[in-house]
Amino acid sequence: MYPEMYYEQVVYQDPFLAVRIWQIDTSNEDIRDADLQIEQVQQFNSHWHYHKEIEFLLILQGEMAVFYNQEQLLLREGDIALFGSNEPHTTVQTKAGNLSYIVFQIDLSKYWDSSTLKSMQYFSEVIRPLSALNYVYSKHDGARRQTVRLIREIYKEMNDQSLGFELAVSSRLKTMLLLLLRHDTDKKLNYLDNAMLERLQPALYYIENHLSEKLSINELSAFMNISYTHFIKMFKKAVGMSFTDFVVYKRIKKAEQMLLTSDTSIAEVAEAVGISNLGHFYDRFRRYNGCSPKQFKDRLREPAAMV
Repeated sequence: MYPEMYYEQVVYQDPFLAVRIWQIDTSNEDIRDADLQIEQVQQFNSHWHYHKEIEFLLILQGEMAVFYNQEQLLLREGDIALFGSNEPHTTVQTKAGNLSYIVFQIDLSKYWDSSTLKSMQYFSEVIRPLSALNYVYSKHDGARRQTVRLIREIYKEMNDQSLGFELAVSSRLKTMLLLLLRHDTDKKLNYLDNAMLERLQPALYYIENHLSEKLSINELSAFMNISYTHFIKMFKKAVGMSFTDFVVYKRIKKAEQMLLTSDTSIAEVAEAVGISNLGHFYDRFRRYNGCSPKQFKDRLREPAAMV
């Protein structure tokens, strides 16, 4: 379906926040027929791409058509589009003149922690991609206008980098997600059984406190007094990812914290998070961050490069 689709490697402006936000300004005076522009995209499936980060598009000026999951939206000034993680999408300018928009990409997996797990699991895309929530911005004008303001503020914070900008960006992103959660009147998000998550809390706490040790499903299921098969199914349904993926994710998150807050060697960090094989540690770290542990640590010391 997407013959020219390519994977976009997103380079974060701040590895700890795992975000990239920038403004694009273009001008095209040759557009005469918007329908023809759209037809060409539909016919030739050109410029489709995807990335693990979710993406918000905010139109500042002009007109653009966006395509995703066999859906199409026509966006004008003040409109927003949302694409899910690894969801193929493409865009095309549909009105002659200036086009200006903000692109905001975020790796939501970086924002999963013990304090937000219950809420973040709604955004796990187990059932459907987050693009299913685009109706919120057309149906609920208040939520759209608030999100426009928040995206603009995040863009300013990332450019200015005033003291505490990380807190400002993180809090505004979470407010954007909260707006989607509170205005999802069509119930498109991944509403799972919270009682099931409560039942698994002892296992989650155990994992958190024993990351440096070998963790097995057999031991955890016995610890929870749940059969092996039932445990893995319950875990995937309640948390939004498999037991193995969750453990790796928590280990990499702990490694990130150690790399950013201490002078511990990479080998010692790998040992401390339960991945004693350094080669495996590097492979898994790259899978989550797109860079080596040393590059990850070095990036935080460099000024964020704005695009």
